[in-house]
Amino acid sequence: MNYQSIVVLTGAGISAESGIRTFRASDGLWEDHKIEDVCTPEAFAKNPALVHQFYNQRRQQLLSKEIQPNAAHIALAEFEAKLEAKCAGEFLLVTQNVDNLHERAGSQNLIHMHGELLQSFCLACDQRTEQLTDSSSKSICPACQQIGSLRPDIVWFGEMPYQMDRIYRQLEQCDLFISIGASGNVYPAAGFVEAAKIAGAHCVELNLEPSATMSQFDEVHNGTATQLVASWLAQNIPEVIGNTDS
Repeated sequence: MNYQSIVVLTGAGISAESGIRTFRASDGLWEDHKIEDVCTPEAFAKNPALVHQFYNQRRQQLLSKEIQPNAAHIALAEFEAKLEAKCAGEFLLVTQNVDNLHERAGSQNLIHMHGELLQSFCLACDQRTEQLTDSSSKSICPACQQIGSLRPDIVWFGEMPYQMDRIYRQLEQCDLFISIGASGNVYPAAGFVEAAKIAGAHCVELNLEPSATMSQFDEVHNGTATQLVASWLAQNIPEVIGNTDS
């Protein structure tokens, strides 16, 4: 089928196959911390050192040689490139993940709705800067030279995800919505399928297990992202996956 506007949402499940641990464990903890102690604006105000340490650990893991894009990341990047080469329609990839694996795989039209682990945000001048090393309360903002004003560029609980207006504009005009590795428990992303359905889009879930919103999808396929993504695209949108010279 020829789809003219495609929106893809990716969640923790796609990065888990690259060795990125999911955000919270079944006991509600991450690295033995309560989420409310490290992932809220109030936590940062109360104990910035702990919050910096928490994200420094996650950043160090992401930058380790063992963490690489997997076949699902690569399949999405290659699909986007072929779609553009054929001028075959619009494509937007929205990720809930804060890692850079989509970029490293080659994705271009990408929104990190929950921020990026390899960036800091300055509370003094509102500038974002690359952060590849550990940060602390003594870090200096490269833009304004303020000391102690940098925080992880992460959307914490209670904060509004990034670029929501643009995301909903695309959802309201898409004719294909694919959710990959998303639990369906985290809003507003869990509501994207509803917005896409209202727009008349065909909605597909590719997930290890059925999500909390599985009943709203037209198709649900269970398995790993590395097993499902490339094969689903090849079987359902062959005119794009085929040779770009044809």
